Amino acid sequence: MRPLEILSLIVISLAFTALAVPLLRTLRWMRHAAPAAAGVVVAQALAEGPRWQMIPAYALAMAFVLVWTVRSFAPPGWRTAQSAPHPTLRTVAIGLGAMGLAIAVALPAAMPVFRFPPPDGPFGIGTLTYHWVDRSRPEIFALDPSERRQLMVQIWYPARANASASHAGYMPDADAVMAAFARIHGLPRFVFGHFKYVTTHAVPSAPAAADSARYPVLFFLEGATGFRQMSTFQVEHLVSHGFIVVAIDQPGAAAAVVFPDGHQSAGLALTQFHDMVSPSYMPVGADPSPKGPLRVNGRALDDRSIIPYLTKDVIFTLDKLALLNKSDPNGILTGRLDLQHVGAFGVSLGGIVVGEACRLDARLRACLMMDAPMPADVVTAGLQQPSMWITRDAASMRLERQRSGGWSDAEIDAHQTSMRAVYEGLTGAGYFVRVPGMFHSNFTDIPIWTPLATRLGIAGPLDGQRAHEIVNGYSLAFFERHLMDRPGKLLDGSSPQYPESIFESRQH
Repeated sequence: MRPLEILSLIVISLAFTALAVPLLRTLRWMRHAAPAAAGVVVAQALAEGPRWQMIPAYALAMAFVLVWTVRSFAPPGWRTAQSAPHPTLRTVAIGLGAMGLAIAVALPAAMPVFRFPPPDGPFGIGTLTYHWVDRSRPEIFALDPSERRQLMVQIWYPARANASASHAGYMPDADAVMAAFARIHGLPRFVFGHFKYVTTHAVPSAPAAADSARYPVLFFLEGATGFRQMSTFQVEHLVSHGFIVVAIDQPGAAAAVVFPDGHQSAGLALTQFHDMVSPSYMPVGADPSPKGPLRVNGRALDDRSIIPYLTKDVIFTLDKLALLNKSDPNGILTGRLDLQHVGAFGVSLGGIVVGEACRLDARLRACLMMDAPMPADVVTAGLQQPSMWITRDAASMRLERQRSGGWSDAEIDAHQTSMRAVYEGLTGAGYFVRVPGMFHSNFTDIPIWTPLATRLGIAGPLDGQRAHEIVNGYSLAFFERHLMDRPGKLLDGSSPQYPESIFESRQH
C-alpha cells in the first residue's frame, strides 16, 4: 500500500478505538482522532489519488467524524441522553465498526498499488514508445478492409541512473487496457482501476547509458489478451543488465491497443482467439476448431492459424529498428541498437510467435520460448539458433486446471510434446528448463498484482517471487551467453541456486 493509505488506516483504527473505548477519550489527543482520520483520507485522495479499494476506509472516516461531531457539538442535554446507549445497541455498533475496519484494511492490502522489485543490474532504465504502420499489410481485425496494420512498440534501454527522475507508469493507457482485460476475463471493468497509479523503474526519454556504444536487442511478445508490459519484472531485469528490449502490442491478440489519435483496437474473447491459434500446434484431428484457411471479419487468410500473420509483426518491427538505429526521431537510440545480436522471448502466445519468427528470420540469433507449445512448422523444420524453453511439467498444468481451469489433456500433450520435439531436434545449443509448481501466470507480472494470487489459484504453489527469480536467472544467463559472449555459468548444468528446476541442455 502507498504511504498515505497506510497512515489513513492507522488513524482510522485509532478513531475507532477512541469511539469504542470511552476511557481513551480522556486522553486529549485521542479526542481528535476522528477528525484527524477525515483529514488524512482527504489528503490521501488528493495526493495519491482515490481508488475503489479505499472506499470502505473513506466511508468509515466520514462516519467516525459524524459521530465525533454529534458528541462534541450537540446540545448538552441531548449528549447526556445519548451518553449511555443500550448495551446491545453499543455491542452491535462496535461489531459493525470492527467489521468495517477489517474490510477497510483487507481490500487495499489484497489489491495494492504494487511495486516491482528493484532490478539488480548496473544500468538505469529508459523507455520510449513508437507508433508504426505497416502499409504493406491489411489490418484483418478491423472491419474496414482498407485499414493498414498498426503497431504500438515500446522500447526499454540501458540509461544513465537518475534517482531524482520521475518514473514511468506501468502502462500509459491503464484505464482502457485494464478495463478491456477485465471484460475479456469476466470481471467488472473497475477491478484494475488502480493500475494507473503503478509506476516502474523506467524513466521516460532518459539519456542512454554511455557505457557501451551499442546494446544487444531483444524482442518481447505478449500472451493472448495481454499487453506489452505484462512481463515488466523480466524486461527491467534484462535491461538493467545491458539489453535493449522491444515489446510489440499486437492488435487482436492484446486486450486492447490504444493509438496516439485515441482510437482503440479491442482484443478478441479468449475462446475466439484460441480457435485462431490452436490449429498451429494441435495435431490434425485433435483440434475441434474448423479446418481450412482461417477467416477473420469475413476475409480468408492463406493460413490455418493466426500465427503467420502475427509473426510478420516481428519481421516488420525488425526492419523498422534498422531505420530507427540510423535516425531516432527522439535523438536517443540512434546508433545504440546492436542489430547483429538480436534475440527474442515470449510467453504463451508470444512464445509461439517467437518460435515461428525464429524459424523464418535468421536475424534472430537466440530464442527463448516460455510456457508455449511450438507450431507444427517449427516442429517439422526445427530451429537453427540457440534456443531455450522455460516451462513446467504436465502435472503442474493439470493442477492449474483443477484449481482455476485450463488445458484439456490433448492441449497439455501438445504443449509438452511439441516443445520437447523441437528441443531434441536442435542442431545448435539448446536448454530445456521445467519448474514444477509454476502456473501460467507465474511467467508474467500477475503474481505481483496481489498477494492472494496463489490462494485464489491464479498462481502456482511455488512462491511468485521465487518463480520470477528463476525465470530472470535463466533468461539472463541464456542471452548473455549467446548474445554477449559471456560465460552464463548457470547453463552449465543443474544449479544449487535453483534446486526447484529440472534443467537439461544440448551442446553441439
